[in-house]
Amino acid sequence: MNKEIIKIFDTTLRDGEQSPGASMNTEEKIQIAAQLERLRVDIIEAGFAAASPGDFDAIDKIAQRVTNSTVCSLARALDKDIKAAGEAIAKAKHQRIHTFIATSPIHMEHKLKMKPDEVIRRAVDAVSYARTFVEDVEFSCEDAGRSDIGFMKEISDAVIEAGATTINLPDTVGFRLPFEIGAMVKEMSEYVKGRAIISVHNHNDLGLGVANSLEAIVNGARQVECTINGLGERAGNAALEEIVMALKVRSDVFGDYTTNINTKEIYPTSRLIATITGIEPQPNKAIVGKNAFAHESGIHQDGVLKHKETYEIIRPEDIGLSKDDTLVLGKHSGRAAFKDKLAKLGFSLDDEALNASFERFKILADRKKEIYDDDIRALVTNEMTKATQIYEIVSLQLMDCSEGVPSAAVRIKKEGEEIMDASIGGGTIDAVFKTIDRITGYNGSLEGYNVKSVSEGKDALANVTVKVSFDGEPAVIGHGLHLDTMLASARAYIGALNSYLSMEGKLKSRHCDSSQTV
Repeated sequence: MNKEIIKIFDTTLRDGEQSPGASMNTEEKIQIAAQLERLRVDIIEAGFAAASPGDFDAIDKIAQRVTNSTVCSLARALDKDIKAAGEAIAKAKHQRIHTFIATSPIHMEHKLKMKPDEVIRRAVDAVSYARTFVEDVEFSCEDAGRSDIGFMKEISDAVIEAGATTINLPDTVGFRLPFEIGAMVKEMSEYVKGRAIISVHNHNDLGLGVANSLEAIVNGARQVECTINGLGERAGNAALEEIVMALKVRSDVFGDYTTNINTKEIYPTSRLIATITGIEPQPNKAIVGKNAFAHESGIHQDGVLKHKETYEIIRPEDIGLSKDDTLVLGKHSGRAAFKDKLAKLGFSLDDEALNASFERFKILADRKKEIYDDDIRALVTNEMTKATQIYEIVSLQLMDCSEGVPSAAVRIKKEGEEIMDASIGGGTIDAVFKTIDRITGYNGSLEGYNVKSVSEGKDALANVTVKVSFDGEPAVIGHGLHLDTMLASARAYIGALNSYLSMEGKLKSRHCDSSQTV
């Protein structure tokens, strides 16, 4: 018996990036898209082309890079959005435009201020215009979870007639329970059978995103929209890795369905995205959390030693997690071995970036006895941010504050010129950041600070992530990596400033967006 393929629509680069603190630069997005293709997702929603020139550029570059997965751009039901989406994905081998408009009474009345017949006309015009760019058009009934099903049938009829091939039913606010999602999907899938594919996009506000997605599949949905590590607005989206592995592990229940996902790329993909965004999955996160395959209880340890399946329903190697493949590089490793390791970790760098990363690796290997996979991920990701480097930390000196006021002296390079200054602060970190403000002339307000050990041991790299608002603008993220935590902190702060300066136009353009979510 042939199994039905459930299409996996990954929106990590669009909805996932809307997670507070998850902004990514273009190079980082390209690396993630390449890894999603290795994961074999069917559709990559690469972004929202109309949101900013930066988003447009990232989608355009991803469209040129990806050859197997479909590249998709989100667009509101507006001509300017759809035109931007069509132009951004024009170079993709497989193209899709995803347009949407709200269909729930509360959204139509209070957000759109439109009558139902106006919404239908806008939706039809949007789909018709999208079809002038691509053949593959997806239409979403935003807030479908709170929409009248009769109205959704009416608008679905209209947009299918206009050329939509996928009808997406988002539970935009994560409100519905599994049996409610199941009933809605069953009725809608039977209604559009033979005319369009039903898709679901479930948010996790009540912790039911994955459960709702699985219930939708058994009731007729043939596409699920999801993100790696469950990233997304508010409480996030249904997690790709949980949906895929539930279908695989519980084949006794979901035996009629499968996906095209290469599950051995799940863990590498999760780690790449966690490293780039600075958002780590919670330790007890299903499938990819660091404790997902850990056993501390004596009873559990005894059982696993005797027979793994006593307490493990998934083999770590099935998701690409191998404890035996972590300590393979050191200071004597060559460029070829380093390049091969990067490929296994999901990185594909040009010669210039490879050389720069290799040099940093050799420096680290001279100072650190054991190099872990996460060290390399952090090192290469940190190197990527230098594409937009305006300011660079040259040196940092901290004054003895055991009996005095904390102070710091910082030397910064800009356009070949080095500038040095010093400042005092309420603490050492405060002194460092205030000195950077003095030198650069930009005033930053620290909204988040996190430091974590990249790997194991006393010589572990410190990976610092900061969230900073400069001059009252929306906050940006910066990452810093070094064996010295204070220097890593300074680098993270400078990284945030560099991101702010390179993304300033993008940030301002986003203020005009009335909605970017489905």
